[in-house]
Amino acid sequence: MSHHHSRRQADLAVYIGNGLGGDISVLRLSGKSGTLSPIQRMPFPGVTQPGRSLPLALSPGREFLYAAMRGAPRGVATFRIDQATGALCELGFAAMTESVAYIRTDLSGRFLFGASYDGNVVTVSPIATDGVAQQVAQRVPTAPNAHGIMGDSDRHVLATSLGGDVLYSFDFDQAAGTLTRPRTTVLPKGTGPRHFIFDPAGKRLYLLGELDASVTVFDYDPKHGTLQTKQVVTMLPAGFDGKPWGADIQITPDGRFLYASERNSSTLASFAVEPDGKLRPLQHIPTETQPRGFGIDPTGRYLVVLGQSTDHATVYAIDGGSGGLGVNDRAEVGKSPDWVEMVELA
Repeated sequence: MSHHHSRRQADLAVYIGNGLGGDISVLRLSGKSGTLSPIQRMPFPGVTQPGRSLPLALSPGREFLYAAMRGAPRGVATFRIDQATGALCELGFAAMTESVAYIRTDLSGRFLFGASYDGNVVTVSPIATDGVAQQVAQRVPTAPNAHGIMGDSDRHVLATSLGGDVLYSFDFDQAAGTLTRPRTTVLPKGTGPRHFIFDPAGKRLYLLGELDASVTVFDYDPKHGTLQTKQVVTMLPAGFDGKPWGADIQITPDGRFLYASERNSSTLASFAVEPDGKLRPLQHIPTETQPRGFGIDPTGRYLVVLGQSTDHATVYAIDGGSGGLGVNDRAEVGKSPDWVEMVELA
């Protein structure tokens, strides 16, 4: 019990990628009060021209933070995380040919995957033993606008093509760090597959459609890397008749609640995850304008939403019983924030 209690109270470091600011806001989120306080503004090393977004990724052990500059200098920077304060210290930079809109490490922390929206490729970069991401070692062409990439385990890696309405499933050779044998799952035309997440057990995959604001539920076979469509739901609020613009999707660590953000209605859609993995719509929560990125902390207590048009972040407390969200705090961050990662502090 004591560990669970301390975990409930642990403070969190919050890392926010500011696209037009070209820097990372580092904040401390109090485990007791759910309020934010600034720790650091870390400029991207040598930034001369910020990109339109600043994707982030954590190492599996939470010791390192990776950031992808889409402007100049284009490439991936590696930072060490101070486990007590959350402060960042720059460790290295690797130049890239492509601008990557999404990065993620493999489960071993030895490779960094990238999805290039502009370059129509997915990439694999080795990560050195000191944690520093190196230059790209493999590029795999995709249908237009690769937008998300993530491993399911040590066997497969999945990736999306927004322009091709395709979800790829690659075999991943962990020894060589290479992607092979892409299998494709074709989505209905105009879905615009963007981001996706697995349930905690790795048996379901939830895919967000940017262009139709849909969430597609798949049964997932981790042994073979194959998918079976189970359900499609909308994340649009009733009566919304604008152009859908889905952005981000997250699930609570206990797998009971799922949330998705939509940028033109500036809402979060919440869903209960049924025992069979299907989604039951709960509510639509008005939030920051243009909520391109949001995140759930590793303890499942807090959800942090970024307003790309407001340069602010809102912290919600997640009700573990109902999945409801209550506003705890709001803080100014950098210019055009779009990505958030969170780490428990010691």
